[in-house]
Amino acid sequence: MLILTILIVISLMFYIFYKVRFFRTRLPMEKKWLSAKSSIALGLFVALFGVNQLFLYQSKMTYFVAVIFLLIGGLSIYGGYRAYKFYLPHAIEEADQVAKNSY
Repeated sequence: MLILTILIVISLMFYIFYKVRFFRTRLPMEKKWLSAKSSIALGLFVALFGVNQLFLYQSKMTYFVAVIFLLIGGLSIYGGYRAYKFYLPHAIEEADQVAKNSY
């Protein structure tokens, strides 16, 4: 499952990218917005890792661990998506105010 491995690496790269941007910004709403995006990326990483384990090994313990990874990843994606939708308008408004004040 080469495609799953590639998707796992890409989601991990997005998580690192958003965390770096999180630490570089000083705007509070943008920080929360970026944290939500990184939560989605991390949840995708964990869920894809669980799916990958289903294809690699065929044992009861693997199925149990994969289901736990899928649940944790899915909940992280869901929570991150809800936070993303909530903070997006606030981050846009904050960016507009910063742009107005810089002129």
